[in-house]
Amino acid sequence: MRKLVFIIINYNDYKTTKRLLDNIKDYKVIDKIYVVDNHSTDNSYEELKKLNIKRYEVIETSSNKGFAYALNIGAKKTIDDFGNVDIIFSNSDIIINSNEDLEDLKKTLDKRLVGLVGPVVVQNEKLNRGWHLPSTKNEILSNLPGIGKRFNKKIYYDDSYYKGDSSEVEVISFCFFLIKSEVLKEINYFDDNTFLYYEENITASKLKRTQYKTLINNNVTIIHDHSVSVDKNISYINKYKILKQSQMYFETNYNNANSIEKILLKVTIRLTLFTLYVRIFVRGGLRK
Repeated sequence: MRKLVFIIINYNDYKTTKRLLDNIKDYKVIDKIYVVDNHSTDNSYEELKKLNIKRYEVIETSSNKGFAYALNIGAKKTIDDFGNVDIIFSNSDIIINSNEDLEDLKKTLDKRLVGLVGPVVVQNEKLNRGWHLPSTKNEILSNLPGIGKRFNKKIYYDDSYYKGDSSEVEVISFCFFLIKSEVLKEINYFDDNTFLYYEENITASKLKRTQYKTLINNNVTIIHDHSVSVDKNISYINKYKILKQSQMYFETNYNNANSIEKILLKVTIRLTLFTLYVRIFVRGGLRK
């Protein structure tokens, strides 16, 4: 039977990572747990090193080059140690119900021509399952201040789509997912040219060029305390800027946006950024 390795990405969030480790440490389906500490600036690495957990190891990156970079560090360490293996990648702010849930997800991944698997994710009291790869037109419209959210909703599958044990989708959330090591090698790992965001869309674009399918396991649900780690470390405006830098990278390198579309993307991004600054200024003025 193929081994299962569980990789957690940590950045300045030791307590949340420890909560997840306590959650999974006794799950028998897991053969190894790695925590990739993405060059935390607090004492996370030192505290994580102190933990006495079986089948557990901490890896520290030499610098914080982003989320995808940390994923690759964990992936390459895992493949060096285990060869062909099933891998779970997880944010630290995840809660898993049982060992049986992981077994069920692994069974879905181990089916023929399945490369990527995600559970149903409960996030901000809503279900996050999968979505279509967005077109450049959709990305431009979704950037529009005030009304962009309406267009963003169009990339999601209807609830009625999710029937049976699993459903094929184009993109899944990277807060928690499973992937085969062979698939990772075939797509040349994750593209680490983004610091944060759009890793899902980029990887989905790579997978489209292969024979592998992406599935949501409709029987397994996990909880995501959404952006607990990110919100502790990045301001709202900076998060938006990083998000849109990643969007431009995706559109340029994977979605084949033409010169006019790139201009429209830049214009709509700046419009929304301007409205964000205005809101912050107004709210700050109202408090005085």
